[in-house]
Amino acid sequence: MSTGIIVGIVVAVIVIGAVVFGVMAVSRRRRLQQRFGPEYDRVVGERDSRRKAEAELTEREHRVEDLDIQPLADSARARYVGQWTSIQERFVDAPAEAVSGAQLLVAAVMTERGYPAEHDDQVLADLSVEHSGTLDRYRAAEEICQRAADGTASTEDLRQAMVHYRALFGDLLGEPADTGSESAAVAADPGRSTH
Repeated sequence: MSTGIIVGIVVAVIVIGAVVFGVMAVSRRRRLQQRFGPEYDRVVGERDSRRKAEAELTEREHRVEDLDIQPLADSARARYVGQWTSIQERFVDAPAEAVSGAQLLVAAVMTERGYPAEHDDQVLADLSVEHSGTLDRYRAAEEICQRAADGTASTEDLRQAMVHYRALFGDLLGEPADTGSESAAVAADPGRSTH
């Protein structure tokens, strides 16, 4: 074989390898964008490079795969829905206490499902894998809850926190994002009663 043919073959292999690598990178990026939604953009914006951000998101996926995340049994789901209703009914008389109760209930559901709930940053990272659609709402609820603890949250802020917690609560229970049900309507207006 001549040197020209060998060089041509080597160049062709390099070009094919680069194309395959590029297609795999684009495919991986699309998969991560679909899975993580707005969280993908947030992490990319916080990191030095898209590659580092994608590596972190892939690492999150692997971590959550190693957790024993389980759906709730029907009886547990019904129990939690009842607890949510009770917390929601308290909102009118004690909004800050209701928000605190909602925060604790969401943490209890996470724990029962198998999510470790000790470290805030890790909780967010773990939830981002399967619940990215409600993660920003959870962040907003947590921020309002902190302002409530500082005494700077208005009643409207607290109502918004309840709505945000309800979004993640429903997601953790496995409810569709927009149920259109009575419980979803009440979640939008925590002062409303179903009775």
